[in-house]
Amino acid sequence: MATKLILLGAGKIGDAILNLLSHTGDYQITVADRDPERLKYVEQAGFPNTRIVQADLGDKAAVTELIRGHKVTMSACPYFLTPIIAGAAREANSHYFDLTEDVESTRIVKQLAEGADCAFVPQCGLAPGFISIVANDVAKRFETLRDVSMRVGALPTFPNNALKYNLTWSTDGLINEYCNPCEAIVDGELRETAALEEIEHFSLDGIDYEAFNTSGGLGTLCESLQGKVQNLNYKTVRYPGHRDIVKVLIRDLQLGKLERRPILKEVMETAIPMTKQDVVLVFVSVVGMRDGRLEQESYAKKIYAQQVNGQLLSAIQLTTASGICSMVDLVVTGKLPQHGLVRQEQTDLSDFLGNRFGQYYAA
Repeated sequence: MATKLILLGAGKIGDAILNLLSHTGDYQITVADRDPERLKYVEQAGFPNTRIVQADLGDKAAVTELIRGHKVTMSACPYFLTPIIAGAAREANSHYFDLTEDVESTRIVKQLAEGADCAFVPQCGLAPGFISIVANDVAKRFETLRDVSMRVGALPTFPNNALKYNLTWSTDGLINEYCNPCEAIVDGELRETAALEEIEHFSLDGIDYEAFNTSGGLGTLCESLQGKVQNLNYKTVRYPGHRDIVKVLIRDLQLGKLERRPILKEVMETAIPMTKQDVVLVFVSVVGMRDGRLEQESYAKKIYAQQVNGQLLSAIQLTTASGICSMVDLVVTGKLPQHGLVRQEQTDLSDFLGNRFGQYYAA
């Protein structure tokens, strides 16, 4: 029998989630959004096993009633709706999954997960998400850990503007990452670091990149590895020169202030075009002791946009959607805990890559 699942949010990532889930026949899907144009697109796309509902996703009582009767709740909404949707899922006793990178919202989800009879699985995308599964898998191969470095970038394949960047996912989420404090472990201590700082440069496959601090990419890995690692950090990867321009906007022009972020969003969405011709770069490096020697082991992967079920999905759409869909599959099939908080790093990398959705990372 098909699992009843509700997807809240029918944006770019919601579209990719529907593409992956609806064609399996294993899920009976309700998709809800307040935007009638987005729902009209979903209806015209003809996703099988899918029905649409227009609803105000900021109304907790309405969302709770909407969720009730669904075994699984997936949120592809902006981070500021996370507490409302997670709280509604708790009341409706529905397994909860989201994609948020927002640290404060995730803290609320963790509180809601305490004593819950259903699973709460936040931060299920690429970063946070898959990157933590990889980092934990590599780290487990060492006897003691010194450094764990995590680098992720969603980049245009053909950059041709001063930022060397195109919009590929949520603008709200992007601004959040560039503006909010970051978590890290430095010399064994959990600390907050500033976004856009600690810039570094490296090359991979003959291409030059820069990387700098951004918020939220570590997920819960700081908590999981605290006391076990000397240094743990996450940085976003861009082409060289991007950080300096963004820093002018956010710091010098003060568009990073909370009340001015709508201006920054308007500037970005007006001036920076979207693209589906992108590449996702995942790079993890771990240094530690193994067999009495100081060793380093790295994991590097590039994923490109591709056709899935007759639809072109950008690399960031595909990696984000396959991340959350894999976690749903693993919970529904009993390979992950069925109640309380489930951290990304509790997932075995082999289980993830062996999943029908996780295989897009392995290809």
